[in-house]
Amino acid sequence: MKKDTAIKLFEQKEIRSLWDEVQEKWYISIVDVVGILTESPNPRKYWSVLKTRLKNEGSQLATNCSQLKMQSADGKFYLTDVADTEQLFRLIQSIPSPKAEPFKLWLAKVASERLDEMQDPELSIDRALEQYMQLGYSESWINQRLKSIEIRKELTDEWKKRGLKEGAQFATLTDIITKAWSDKTTKEYKILKGLKKENLRDNMTNTELILNMLAEASTKDISAATNPETFEESKNVAKQGGNVAKVAMKELEAKTGKKVVTAINAKSVLKEAAKLKINNKI
Repeated sequence: MKKDTAIKLFEQKEIRSLWDEVQEKWYISIVDVVGILTESPNPRKYWSVLKTRLKNEGSQLATNCSQLKMQSADGKFYLTDVADTEQLFRLIQSIPSPKAEPFKLWLAKVASERLDEMQDPELSIDRALEQYMQLGYSESWINQRLKSIEIRKELTDEWKKRGLKEGAQFATLTDIITKAWSDKTTKEYKILKGLKKENLRDNMTNTELILNMLAEASTKDISAATNPETFEESKNVAKQGGNVAKVAMKELEAKTGKKVVTAINAKSVLKEAAKLKINNKI
């Protein structure tokens, strides 16, 4: 099963999702959906009780739901109950919620959009652009972010060529690259910025994004030039790629007297931008 991980947004709330290319369908975290529909402070417990009730009623939904590894708030991957869109439509019927109907419409749109994107990949870029603009990101930041997605894809394609495995090996190499240039692992970086489930790159400044892109692009280029044959050799390449960006970062910090890696996150930047917008209107 080849899967692509994605975070979907419903009313600015994150829903963890996995796209299965073989079956051409989304698998979506049931707990995330339950949390949005019920606004329960403990959606896991709500789902556990509901699942037991559905099983007792003989519902196939609770019996047939799958489990896939998804990233949790602590950055680690755990087996999580997931459902495809058809199963979720049935699940929504069991949860009294004023958000049920708008969520159904959103779910149908998500499924349709993915199939459209498979026919025309440019649509996925357009939709990412639209989402970031709706969240309030600046145009210059969005351009950098979209470029970083392209560079990341080139790097992961290079890793796949080397026979490396998505998941643990990709995460390890990413950690090495991040640590090499920023002096922080991905987890440490997220802690610095006060993040949990949020995407680290979505919370980087322009300069952080550029240096991270340089690190990943350098890693890809070095890998293509040296042809590492083992995971250990690829780890060494990842460190070399990260070090290219570290040299650039140190030189920039020496020139500006300012640290590049900071606690600034998207929430604080967008909040400040909103304030400026209001002040400009007054």
